[in-house]
Amino acid sequence: MAEGAAEAVAERGGGSDSGAGTLERGVAPIKSQYLTTKEQFHEFLEARGQEKPSLETKAGDPGGCGLAGPEAKRIRLEDGHIGDGQTDEAAEPREQPQAPKRARGQNKGRPHMKPNHYDKNRLCPSLVQESAAKCFFGDRCRFLHDVGRYLETKPADLGPCCVLFETYGRCPYGVTCRFAGAHLGPEGQNLVQEKVVQAPRVRNSLDRALQQQLRKRKIHFEHAEQALRQLGKGRLPGPTLPATVPEVTGAEGALGQDNCEAQQAPWGPGTPPSSPKQTCGPLTDEDVVRLRPCEKRRLDISGKLYLAPLTTCGNLPFRRICKRFGADVTCGEMAICTNLLQGQTSEWALLKRHQCEDIFGVQGGGCALMNRSAKFQQIVRGMNQVLDMPLTVKIRTGVQERVNLAHQLLPELRDWGAALATLHGRSREQRYTKLADWQYIEQCVTAASPMPLFGNGDILSYEDANRAMQTGVAGVMIARGALLKPWLFTEIKEQRHWDISSSERLDILRDFTHYGLEHWGSDTQGVEKTRRFLLEWLSFLCRYVPVGLLERLPQRINERPPYYLGRDYLETLMASQQAADWIRISEMLLGPVPPNFVFLPKHKANAYK
Repeated sequence: MAEGAAEAVAERGGGSDSGAGTLERGVAPIKSQYLTTKEQFHEFLEARGQEKPSLETKAGDPGGCGLAGPEAKRIRLEDGHIGDGQTDEAAEPREQPQAPKRARGQNKGRPHMKPNHYDKNRLCPSLVQESAAKCFFGDRCRFLHDVGRYLETKPADLGPCCVLFETYGRCPYGVTCRFAGAHLGPEGQNLVQEKVVQAPRVRNSLDRALQQQLRKRKIHFEHAEQALRQLGKGRLPGPTLPATVPEVTGAEGALGQDNCEAQQAPWGPGTPPSSPKQTCGPLTDEDVVRLRPCEKRRLDISGKLYLAPLTTCGNLPFRRICKRFGADVTCGEMAICTNLLQGQTSEWALLKRHQCEDIFGVQGGGCALMNRSAKFQQIVRGMNQVLDMPLTVKIRTGVQERVNLAHQLLPELRDWGAALATLHGRSREQRYTKLADWQYIEQCVTAASPMPLFGNGDILSYEDANRAMQTGVAGVMIARGALLKPWLFTEIKEQRHWDISSSERLDILRDFTHYGLEHWGSDTQGVEKTRRFLLEWLSFLCRYVPVGLLERLPQRINERPPYYLGRDYLETLMASQQAADWIRISEMLLGPVPPNFVFLPKHKANAYK
């Protein structure tokens, strides 16, 4: 297979506008024998692929208008010119030339169909869970109660083996499982193996009773209400507040110091503790005594590899992959506190934590708080007062480009009680149009001391991590680098470049689908949800260039790969930036896509210069 790919390159030659000649700035330096043109690249995939091109176009681009691949990128270079993604219309001279709009953010107008829409006749959960004596919904039930009728319309199985049945001895999805043939008896009963292994408990799950209490607002957060009352009276919550609130300038009043004698009582002067209440069981010190900041549990993760919170792609199955490759600290996706307090199931799902995630964080959001110091202080001090665990803060260099604020905020965060901070070396406005500013991060290490500071930005190799650690940061947080190659954690710990094969990469994707089926389910809804998150991840994975193909090591995160033919067909397929080819890879692992399936990635990913 590898010889066929190499021969194809030799026959088709190199040089074209897609990078097969002299490489331009911002393009990954791939060996000349692997370079090809855009047309020859797709011709090779269509000729060697097992799927018909017409089916690929239908799956990835229902209108035939080019939606199958990522939108053409418009990139503003430092010299003011437009990148290769500019259209002919935009290049025409105008009377009043305007700066081109950068392709940034999300494809909010993308076509999207929820996974449960693919299953028209859904079987009643009471039958799936084998409790047919009584339907959960009674006369109001809108689901199907006839198993025979359900089986007549159910799509064919996607494979002969059920991951849940093979791993745990029982599949809880029964007849609705898309691999049900592996565990259904002759009469349609759900089989159970002799040795049933208890599925690992996922932490931070939302209990049904707790959800009802949250929705009916029957949960009282006394410590939070106490902090809010102090805010309402013009006093900031926290253990260092006198009757009036001056700025904290000295080390004696700093919350990050170990001087217990300098700490005041956790309740402000004149503020009584919470009113007595009825309790069941003996009264303990924890009921009446709040921990002082110097008595809180310490957070010591210096030198550990921190997987950044990643929207959409930072889901639980992906974090399990990263933990397997050596990530030490993981963090859930950004959750909205208001939705959590309302008991929203979709929001609580972002907090779920696998048992392998021994050091785990929960993230909320608000980059604009950097411009609202008073509000920022209230949030940090208030959270630090009510939490019995360390509070960490992740910020950017600032909100506006070229207006750095982090060096001013970090000392204040330390005084407000943050145990650790992470600095992403970019502003919110800048996004990913330029490299992270590690020189500025180095300056901020001194400003934040003695509070530990983690650095984040543009780490794609162990050399990048080593240079980052030389700035004096306590550790590094890895975001896009983990999306491009989750084995980066192994490379950093073993200080080597891993020339991972395409078959090994496919095994990683297969493990991801297995974790996804365990987490989201093996019925139609779970399979399609797993597929959607797999496709989102593939939209990043396609940017990785194998080590053996590079002229110069390592690959840099701002270098886009030119068109190239890999050492085998699968390696070439994984390099495609067409959504139709990502769908083809998903079909290798999860079977055919449903009719009228459409996918366009969430992120426009305009990170290349």
